[in-house]
Amino acid sequence: MTAILSKQSTMKRPRTHKELPESDGAMVENFLEHPQSILLTESIWPLLQRRHPDGQFCVGQNSAIYWRDIDPPAKGCKAPDWFYVPGVPPMLDGEYRRSYVLWREVVAPLLLVEFVSGDGAEERDRTPLTGKFWVYEQAIRAPFYAIYEVDPGRVEVYHLVEGHYESMVANERGHFLIAPLNVELGIWKGLFFNQELPWLRWWDANGQLLVTAEERAERERQRAEAAEQQLRRLADRLRAAGIDPDQE
Repeated sequence: MTAILSKQSTMKRPRTHKELPESDGAMVENFLEHPQSILLTESIWPLLQRRHPDGQFCVGQNSAIYWRDIDPPAKGCKAPDWFYVPGVPPMLDGEYRRSYVLWREVVAPLLLVEFVSGDGAEERDRTPLTGKFWVYEQAIRAPFYAIYEVDPGRVEVYHLVEGHYESMVANERGHFLIAPLNVELGIWKGLFFNQELPWLRWWDANGQLLVTAEERAERERQRAEAAEQQLRRLADRLRAAGIDPDQE
C-alpha cells in the first residue's frame, strides 16, 4: 500500500467520482444478480434507516469502488455486486453517486458481497493489485467480505482481523453474524421474483428473517384472512347454538 499511495501522491490532483467512469461497459452476468441485489437491499433498508436516522449511509449494487487513481481507471477499481457504507452521504453535492472514490471518501465499506457466476476463482483471487480478494482485503480493507454461490447454495464470509481476512464459522442456524449491524447473513430457500432458489438473505440476531415490503404485506394479508376465518367459525358456532351473532 505504501508504494500505491506514494504513486498517487505524485499526481497533480486526485480525480473525483465525476471524472472517473461510472461503468466499464460490462454486461450483467446472469438473471440472478438483479433480483438478488434487490432482495438484500430492500429487506435490510428499514434497519439501515433506523440505524442512520440522519440518512448518512449508502448502498452500492454492482457499483464501482475506486481504490487507487491510475490510468486506465479500470485498473484501480472493483465493482462488488453489493456493498454497504456507513456514515457517508447518499449523494454528493446534490448529485447521485457515479462511483465510490475511496481516496476522497476515506470511509471503507463495512461489507462487500460478491455473487459467484463461474467457479469462484475470480472472487477468491489473491493476486496482488488485481485479484478481488487481495483488493478487498489489502486495499479497500472492508471489515467483512461475503462470497455467495447460488449453486450449490452457500455463502462464505470473511472478517478482517489484523489486516487479513479470516474465514468465519457459521452459528447454530448456519448463519454468519455481521456484528456491527447486529444481523446475520445466510441462505434461504424459497420463491422470489418467480425463481425458486437458495437466496442470500438477512436475519436479525434472534433468527427472525428480515422481510421485504411485499412479504410483509402478504403476511398481513394472511393474518387478516386467518382472523376473518376465525370470526366466521365463531359465528357459525353461535348460530348452531341458536344465537344470532349479528344481534346487538
